[in-house]
Amino acid sequence: MPNTKKESLYFGSIMCFGMVLFMTIYNLYLNGMIGHLSILEGMGDFVIGFSIAIMLDLFLVGPNAKKIALKLTQNTENPIFKVIGISVCMVVGMAFFMSIYGLISTYIHTDKATESIMLDYVSIYGKNLIVALPLQLIVMGPLVRFIFMKFIKK
Repeated sequence: MPNTKKESLYFGSIMCFGMVLFMTIYNLYLNGMIGHLSILEGMGDFVIGFSIAIMLDLFLVGPNAKKIALKLTQNTENPIFKVIGISVCMVVGMAFFMSIYGLISTYIHTDKATESIMLDYVSIYGKNLIVALPLQLIVMGPLVRFIFMKFIKK
């Protein structure tokens, strides 16, 4: 897929845009905030989430997910296993960190705080992971790879 830093930036930006968009809408729905937040507040959540996600993708989760996935798939020549490995590692890592942002956002927008921040976090992480993994593997991954190959890497 991406071979240069510039291509990686384009690919990561497109992927983060799509994933953050869908996950922001999903989390607003889960918290009953659709219809209660203004469009500007929703867009603000998206912009903050996208900014955090792109930084994680470029500097923390992305590089480490690729190292782990390539190490796990080193005995295979089939590129699909490498792509799936990277995707799974990325989703696990991104969901871990983005759920912290989701927890903070939930506390800011709602009164849904319980007595245990850790239980709230685990709940948010689980809900995000079960949606983000199939979204990445079935929808966004193939769609972004298609867009990337068709329009960016001609």
